[in-house]
Amino acid sequence: MILDIVRLIGGLALILYGANWLTDGASAIARRLGVSDLVVGLTIVALGTSTPELVISILAAVGGNAPMAVGNVVGSNIFNVLAIIGIVAIVKPIPICRSVMGEQLPWVLLTAAIVVATGFSPWLDGTPAVVSRVEGIILLLLLVMFMRRTLLSARENPDGEGEAVGNARQRKVWLACLMIAGGLGALIFGGDIFVDGASAIASLMGVSDAVIGLTIVAAGTSLPELATSVVAARKGSPDMAVGNVIGSCVLNIVLILGTAATITPLSFGGVGPLDMAVLGLSALLFWLTARYGGTRIITRLEGVLLFAVYVGYIALLVLQNS
Repeated sequence: MILDIVRLIGGLALILYGANWLTDGASAIARRLGVSDLVVGLTIVALGTSTPELVISILAAVGGNAPMAVGNVVGSNIFNVLAIIGIVAIVKPIPICRSVMGEQLPWVLLTAAIVVATGFSPWLDGTPAVVSRVEGIILLLLLVMFMRRTLLSARENPDGEGEAVGNARQRKVWLACLMIAGGLGALIFGGDIFVDGASAIASLMGVSDAVIGLTIVAAGTSLPELATSVVAARKGSPDMAVGNVIGSCVLNIVLILGTAATITPLSFGGVGPLDMAVLGLSALLFWLTARYGGTRIITRLEGVLLFAVYVGYIALLVLQNS
């Protein structure tokens, strides 16, 4: 038990330090390249913080455990929106720029709708809930479209929104790249240690493997997104925080599910109607709070609402598996 607690604390420390390094390095790169924190969050940071989900899902697919690959993505996306956006908004209200509303958030809705429709297919048309290889390739094509549109918006940016890079310290490119690499390494290694410690403690407390998988593992692989987004918001880069969450949500589906399904068809297995409903609800709530909350600001009260929905979801999972 003592060793597990040490792992928990050590993993958390690595996550926090890694988030600081990654945020500072990414902001410095953004300043050097003359692009916004939003674009860096949607691309470099999102790709980096989605690495744990990518590795776990591909290994699960190769190992014949397709439901784990799907469950990891679904659970992580639910955590990204309800828990991360909720916590970040509680720490500091999140301003939402026009380009996010018009270009990025629709991608979150679209990709969530694809997964929800596939998950509900046994009840809609009687077909199995499976992501085929062809559908995996289609998701990868959507990835190309998403990245292309994001990079084009970096050039356009007509109204100057999302330009929070002025707060970043001027650093040499090699040092900024080293900080990004070191930050990602600390995030991934720290997250792995944290999940191991938390899972061991939960097992000793008599929590079932199903609940551990749906909660600790899904949340654990999203710890890099959580730490990076909170640190970015506190350092005055809310666009990077939002971009990280949006980019991770989209990449989890089009990159991770797409890659895993291209390797082998993915059955949804134990990922059920509750998970699909909450995934769709989380994307819808993200869009609604950003569009109608305040003046394009996700307020602290709305952050509490999002996090409360996540707590309610976890409570239902525990009741289902008790």
